[in-house]
Amino acid sequence: MKRKASAVWEGGLKDGKGSISTDSGVLENTQYSFSTRFEEGKGTNPEELIAAAHAGCFSMALSGQLGNAGLTAERISTSAAVTLEKTDAGFTITTVHLEVSAKIPGATDEAFQTAAGNAKAGCPISRLLKAEITMNATLES
Repeated sequence: MKRKASAVWEGGLKDGKGSISTDSGVLENTQYSFSTRFEEGKGTNPEELIAAAHAGCFSMALSGQLGNAGLTAERISTSAAVTLEKTDAGFTITTVHLEVSAKIPGATDEAFQTAAGNAKAGCPISRLLKAEITMNATLES
């Protein structure tokens, strides 16, 4: 399986602009720029897209881990915060923090924490990133 996306950049780093598109068409010439990446400009940026991908990947991985334990979530809600910092090597994604809450009928907190830990370690986006990944996982009642 391969998934594809593309980006076009025009101009200099600070005054240029770019667009990102996906083959699925979900993103089509979606604007990004220096201001959307390093300031509060309107548009997206690579780190925001990585955060979205990680949140989605983790939620699916957690669902799979719960299924392996004989549990089905009523709802899993995940947010991912990606931190971009300037290091000696240049700008680097240094950490990702996952904030997850889930409503899972019949689940114990121990079973939930085990499934969440396995999902954090095993989701393909987690394995892709070299950043430190932390997590708070809350089982809703």
